[in-house]
Amino acid sequence: MTRYRVSAPAAFVRSAALVLSLVVGQTSLVANAQAVATPPAPAAEPAKATAAAATREATANANEASADVGDATAAPAPQRRPLPPTVLRRLPRRLERTDDERKELAAQLREIYRKTPSTWPAPTVDAGVKWQEIGLLPEVQHPEDNPFSNEKVELGKMLFFDPRVSGSGQMACASCHDPDLGWGDGRTTSFGMDRKPLDRNAPSLMNAAYHTSLFWDGRAESLEDQAQQVLLNQDEMRSAPADLSAKLGAIPGYHEKFTEVFGPAEAGGEVIDIDRVTKALACFERTITGGRTPFDHFLKGRKSALSDDAILGLDLFRREARCMNCHYGPLMADGEFHEVGLSYYGRKYEDLGRYAVTGETEDVGKFRTPSLRSFAKSGPYMHNGLFPTARGVLNMYNVGMPTIRRHEHQLEDPLFPKKSSLLKPLGLNNQDLSDLEAFLEAASEPYLRMRPPELPPAESQETAAK
Repeated sequence: MTRYRVSAPAAFVRSAALVLSLVVGQTSLVANAQAVATPPAPAAEPAKATAAAATREATANANEASADVGDATAAPAPQRRPLPPTVLRRLPRRLERTDDERKELAAQLREIYRKTPSTWPAPTVDAGVKWQEIGLLPEVQHPEDNPFSNEKVELGKMLFFDPRVSGSGQMACASCHDPDLGWGDGRTTSFGMDRKPLDRNAPSLMNAAYHTSLFWDGRAESLEDQAQQVLLNQDEMRSAPADLSAKLGAIPGYHEKFTEVFGPAEAGGEVIDIDRVTKALACFERTITGGRTPFDHFLKGRKSALSDDAILGLDLFRREARCMNCHYGPLMADGEFHEVGLSYYGRKYEDLGRYAVTGETEDVGKFRTPSLRSFAKSGPYMHNGLFPTARGVLNMYNVGMPTIRRHEHQLEDPLFPKKSSLLKPLGLNNQDLSDLEAFLEAASEPYLRMRPPELPPAESQETAAK
């Protein structure tokens, strides 16, 4: 029920790299970091780096631009929007390690990370970042005005898969949030009513129960609110409260289910109204949660659940890749909004993000930090679906994300977006990027099939069946 937007030439897409943020470990964990025998900082040259490796790295750095472009061309992309004129700052890529060096480092890291997270090395974060250690998901909290019940979840699941909740009778919530597609739709940006291309990518509903704001711009504060906004949006499901009540109220099975879950109609009201519909939908959506990833199993004590590559990626994620400036806590997201250089300000496809909600100049071009849990299953990526692959995202973060160029007429523009200071070039090499991918894959949920429920038939169908 939500969306985003994108595009970029396949060639550019691969020149990117994931990670957000800065430097300054929390002082409370510095003592822990020193108390643990931490491995050599990956930023330093490996002691055993061979001349051949150094030669390969020099060649890679000399041809970095063309190498990055070549990275991204696995398959011809659909017509994607090119990035607007931007500035990219690359750092020389770090020397790669030999296989023996990687195995030795992975063994050291496995000993460190097999212990309780409170003893882990301090993460690399900037001053002022109120980070929380990544970890297991907590129990979902249901709001007091919409308590959990199995019957309500069952009803919400029916409504989620039922196209009759839309004005056309052809679009269901599952049209854009398909469980077989990681609870998104796999598209750059979604189609709305009458196949209208929408402006944003449909984010996954996996673990949406934990978000404190919904949509890329945070304009909804609850799943109930989010569901209602999509139902009423003329470009999306184009439903109307009175029509929705009449349409569903004419279906005997729904009338019976709503009465069972919510009780009879209140004075002057209907058994089925938009408030009850969105409460049932939200109750079901709060059950779409994870916690079965290899990383979760690792945190629970099965230390073989992470491969050596994933262990190396975990350490990179927390430290040299600086991901925990924005992607921390059990959800691997800070719940904040950041400008990452993709607003297309002043150009075609401009999207001002959070600013359209708050009207505050500092929010121009800011979008909600997505959860990196199940990241590997939730592409295309970013609010506009600009990157079709995880490696494309990682490559772009590796160069610090683009900085939009000011033109002469924009020099005094008070709304010109300001890219987050947490974004900096990283200089990660291909091994590092692959290790980060391995960790993000390990933090992604296994595929679980969810079959659509049997929907209550319309009265005419029941009559015909008899």
